[in-house]
Amino acid sequence: MIRNASILVLALLASACSTASMRKPELRTPQAFEGPAGAVDSALTPASLDRWWTLFDDPELTSLVENALTAAPDTKTALARMNEVRANYSAAIFSTLPTGALSGSAARQKTEQLSGRNQFAPSGKVDNLQAAFNVSWEVDLFGRSRAGIRAARADLAGARFAYEAARMSLAAQVAQSLFQARLTAIQLREAKETERIASDLFRVGDIRVQRGLGPSSDAARFEADLATASSETARLEAALRTSKRTLLVLVGRGADPLDSLTIVDEAKAAPGVPATTPGALLERRPDVREAEQNVAGEIGRLQFAKLALFPSFTLEPGVSLSKNSGAFNSATSTWSLGLGLAIPVLDRPRLMAEAKAESFRGEQAVIAYEKAVQTAYAEAENALAVVDANKTRVERLTLAEARARFAFDAADKGYRAGLTDLTTLLDAERSWRSARNQADAIRSQALVDSVAAFKALGGGWTPPETRVASNGR
Repeated sequence: MIRNASILVLALLASACSTASMRKPELRTPQAFEGPAGAVDSALTPASLDRWWTLFDDPELTSLVENALTAAPDTKTALARMNEVRANYSAAIFSTLPTGALSGSAARQKTEQLSGRNQFAPSGKVDNLQAAFNVSWEVDLFGRSRAGIRAARADLAGARFAYEAARMSLAAQVAQSLFQARLTAIQLREAKETERIASDLFRVGDIRVQRGLGPSSDAARFEADLATASSETARLEAALRTSKRTLLVLVGRGADPLDSLTIVDEAKAAPGVPATTPGALLERRPDVREAEQNVAGEIGRLQFAKLALFPSFTLEPGVSLSKNSGAFNSATSTWSLGLGLAIPVLDRPRLMAEAKAESFRGEQAVIAYEKAVQTAYAEAENALAVVDANKTRVERLTLAEARARFAFDAADKGYRAGLTDLTTLLDAERSWRSARNQADAIRSQALVDSVAAFKALGGGWTPPETRVASNGR
C-alpha cells in the first residue's frame, strides 16, 4: 500500500512539472543611437540625469519640481500604492508562519429534579470552562511558500520602480507645463504689441481717410486687424490663467492664488544631454525595470500555481483544557500532535487549467517587457533626434529674428529722418515681432523637447545601483 502511494505521489509530481512554462525574454538593443550627436554635451556625465532640472539653471523650475516630488497629489498616490504592495509583501511572509486561534467557552447549567429520584442526575448548578489552542503549519517541503514570497518580493520591487516612474513623469510634466506657460506669456506679450501696432495702423488709416489721402477700405482692413489682435490678446490672457492654475494643481498648490506663481515671458537656451548608450536604458528607465520585475513576479506565481498540484503536509499540534465544577468537580487536559496530508485529486483539472492560465499571463508579461525595452530605445533615439533638430532651428530662427530687427531699425531711422511713413515703420515692426515670436516659440519648444529627452533617457531618479556605488565611495 505504501509502495502504491509512493508511485501515485511520483506520478503527480511528474505531471505537475510538465503543466506549463514561460520563455525567456528576447532583448536586443544596438550599441549606440543612430543619427546626429549634436544634442549631446560631452561635459555632462550620466549622473547628471538624476536631477536633470538643475541643468536648466532655473531656480523657479527647481523649486516647483522638488516641491511637486514631495507634496503633489500624484506623488502621494504613487507612494500609497507602493505602501499597499509593501503590506501585501508582509502578508505573504506572515502567511508562511504557523496559524492558530485561541478559543474558549464558558457555560453554566442549572438542573432541578421535579419528580422521582435519580442519583446520576443530581440537581444544582454546574459550571463548564473550556479552552483550546490548535495550530496548523504547512511544511514547505516543495517550496510553494517560497515561490509565493518570491512573487510578492518581485511585486514590491516593481511597485518601487512604478513609484519612481510616477515621480519621473511628474517632474517632466511640471517642467513642460512651466515652459508652456512661459511660452503663453511670451505670446501674450507679443499679442499686446501686435494689438498696439494694429491700433496705430488703424488710427493712421482713419486719419488718411478723413483727409482724403487714402481709401476707406484701408481703414476697414486696419480695423479688422485690430479686432483680430484684440481677440487674440483676450484668448492668451485666459490661456495664461488656465496654465497657472493647472501648474499649481500639479505641484500640490491648487488652492493658492494665481499671483503666487510668477510666469516670466522669456525662454532660455535648452541645455544639452549627457552621452549614454541604449544598453544603459535597461537600468535607467524605471518603467523597463518595472516590466522586468513583473516577469519575475509571474515566474513566481507560475511556480506557485504548479506546486499547488503537489501534495501538502501540515503539522497540527494542539492543546485543550476543560474544567467542570458543581455537583461533580473535574479537570482534564489534552494535547495532540498530528500530521496532515492532502493530495489534490478531483480538483486536479482545475489546478492544471489555472497553471496554464498563469503561464499565458507570464507570456503577456514577457511580451510587455520586450515592448518596454523597444519603446524605451525608440523614445530615447527619437528624443535625441528632435533635440538635435531643435538646435538647428533655434540657430536659424534666431538669425531670422536678427535680420528682421535690422530691417525694423532701418525703417525706424528712415521714419525719424522723414524718408518713410508711419505705415511702413509699423509694418516693419510687425514683421520683426512676428520673427521674434517664432524664435521664442522654437526656444520654448526646444525646452519642452529637452525635458522629453531627459525623461526618455531615464532621468529624474537615482537607480539603486548608482546609490550603492555612491555610498561605497
